[in-house]
Amino acid sequence: MSGPTVETGTPSTDDPTLCAAEAAVRRWVERLVVAHDLCPFAAQPLRAGAVRFVATDARDLPGLLTALQAELQRLLDTPPAELATTLLVAPHMLADFEDYLDALDLVELALEDADLADDLQVASFHPDYRFEDTEDEVTAYTNRAPHPVFHLLRTAEVAHAIDTHPDVEGIPDRNVAHMRSLGLDAARRLLASCFTDD
Repeated sequence: MSGPTVETGTPSTDDPTLCAAEAAVRRWVERLVVAHDLCPFAAQPLRAGAVRFVATDARDLPGLLTALQAELQRLLDTPPAELATTLLVAPHMLADFEDYLDALDLVELALEDADLADDLQVASFHPDYRFEDTEDEVTAYTNRAPHPVFHLLRTAEVAHAIDTHPDVEGIPDRNVAHMRSLGLDAARRLLASCFTDD
């Protein structure tokens, strides 16, 4: 049976602030993640219109978790060919990266509590993303997004992508090398450009 209709190419809301946040994250996926091949698995579902960008108006953790639960259920109820993955954007909260990491722990715990940890997983992106093992700021731009983002992924789809990629273990090192060759100023400009249509 078919799931709910998913309009991945149009804004999920009439709220101009949320629309702008969704548009910025979509441009980030197009201009940085796909154009620079940071994730070799991103282009196909994006071209197919199977990526959902949705911004929540939540301003606290209970509101965020409510939005998360709705998007998790939508993923479960919709065939993967129609909805492969969802990027849940939180433009009104979690500006501090440490607060975001605390929220990420709660999001992952919510998956476990709902007995969904084997079916769905979360990837993390944030405007001030930092890796623990390096002070090299430019490499953090592999995970820096215009707004805090919780990327909801189907575990089976991730496993299939890993199994069919010729060198999945080499992706992180290749991304680091690419970002270093791009340079910090260019990476900053690319991220900033996601806030405009230009």
